Amino acid sequence: MSDAGRIIRLNRILRGNQHKALIVAFDHALVLGPIPGTEDPAGQIQRFAAGGADAILLNLGLLQDCIASLASAPTPVPGIIARIDWTTVWGAPERSGGGELRSCLLARPEDALRHGADAVLTYLVVGTGDTDFEAKEVERNAQVARECERIGMPLIVETLARGKQVANPSDSKWLNLHTRMAVELGASMVKTDYAGDPNSMRRVVDNCPVPIVVLGGSRYSSDEQALDVVRGAIAGGAAGILFGRNVFQAENMAVFLQKARAVLDASPQVTR
Repeated sequence: MSDAGRIIRLNRILRGNQHKALIVAFDHALVLGPIPGTEDPAGQIQRFAAGGADAILLNLGLLQDCIASLASAPTPVPGIIARIDWTTVWGAPERSGGGELRSCLLARPEDALRHGADAVLTYLVVGTGDTDFEAKEVERNAQVARECERIGMPLIVETLARGKQVANPSDSKWLNLHTRMAVELGASMVKTDYAGDPNSMRRVVDNCPVPIVVLGGSRYSSDEQALDVVRGAIAGGAAGILFGRNVFQAENMAVFLQKARAVLDASPQVTR
């Protein structure tokens, strides 16, 4: 089986191993609702592209709704990553002791391919204390990975440690565990938490055979604090960043994207 399709599509997002990827996550409204910054989605997506985003993470419904305006914009169309699953983890029932964790697929890799996506992205959550939930997480990701292999689609796995067993989600113990789990399941790239400092991040990156991009998570207290995470992630060997709220809720989104791009472009390091 040729791996050419997966390699070509992944390169549209990472743009080669000497480039650091600037990816914007815009999939939040499915689990968080219309939070600030998600208004005017077609306009926001155009602004991400104009700001130099290498790729944008979208749910398939929004992709269908906004692709025409994106394709007609004067800037090149960025790579498209399709989120194809949903989870109750952000409601955090495990923290209150009530409810049950659930995740489910919303689409298949072939659906994303048909809609023009260059990669698909799924969650993999550990540390919840719910062995049945985590077994289903592994099974779901394995099934998606096998389908991605069949059609030449890169799989990006968002690996997270969340739940009552997790005191610090950025602990390298957890990061090393779930990033390697994703690789063993068949991920082409991993999206995960920043380890807290460049040296710790470097150890996680070195232990992961596929590229890692660092997520932004909740909005930091300032744009400068978010840029410090970008600097630390890149100094630690990450292949780039995949930020959402720290982009579209920035004090000045265009300026933030410009500064983030400058940090990413200043790094001479080569990633795998």
